[in-house]
Amino acid sequence: MATRAPRTLLVCGGSGFLGSRICQIAAARKWRVISLSRSGEPSWSPPPAPEWASNVTWRKGDIMDPATYRDALGEADAVVHTMGILLEADYKGVLQGKEPVWAGLKKAFDSARGTGENTVRVGEAGLSYETMNRDTAVTLAEETIKAGKAKSFLYVSAVDSFFALPKRYITTKREAEARIAALDGGLRSVFLRPSFLYDSSRTVTIPLAGLLSVTSAVNGLFGRKLPLLGAAGWKPLSVEDVAGAAVKALEDETVTGAQGVPEIETLAARVWREGML
Repeated sequence: MATRAPRTLLVCGGSGFLGSRICQIAAARKWRVISLSRSGEPSWSPPPAPEWASNVTWRKGDIMDPATYRDALGEADAVVHTMGILLEADYKGVLQGKEPVWAGLKKAFDSARGTGENTVRVGEAGLSYETMNRDTAVTLAEETIKAGKAKSFLYVSAVDSFFALPKRYITTKREAEARIAALDGGLRSVFLRPSFLYDSSRTVTIPLAGLLSVTSAVNGLFGRKLPLLGAAGWKPLSVEDVAGAAVKALEDETVTGAQGVPEIETLAARVWREGML
């Protein structure tokens, strides 16, 4: 009996916090993995690179420039978009003291500031919610369809926003989901909506996860009907569980559409059980 060739997974943002863990788990599950990011292979700290990294093809590319990743799409059976931003440049400028507080916050929270145009397609891409959370994902999905090989596309969205973030953080993610779902071309789209991600490799996330576990428990007592909590009303998830859920969602062709926190936990549990066999 002929051995089935390994499927190829393209992870855009594969050198990042979640993306690198998706690469690791996918490689362990016998996928051929290509990571695409501006840096190529991450700068491992501490060196040397982990053993699993040799099973990933690390390529440089710019998610704002489709020409830099079209060749990779020609090899991929499935594609993941993990890139996005929590804070825009204006908001960061305020927090870093580089911009007047009132002027910076006014721009950051201005709901009319966003554009409905695809900023990547019209040559206006930048570090905005519209570009990073929406248009790079929509463009990647469009280019995936044009390439004609991959039939599955996973977009890492979010369960909700945090109260301190501009509304456009979450609205651009929901717009990305809607636009990708509306594309013609037979692409199975999965929208992973995780809550806060934590991992011991990022020590600051551990106490935050502990705090959010408390707010999530309180929200649960009220039937998750405390909308002001936003993402803080949901149980935090380990980055390994979310990465495992992403890979499993791509493997299981019955999974489609939005996958919230409960669904992510179910998918991650399936990966864990399979690993125990």
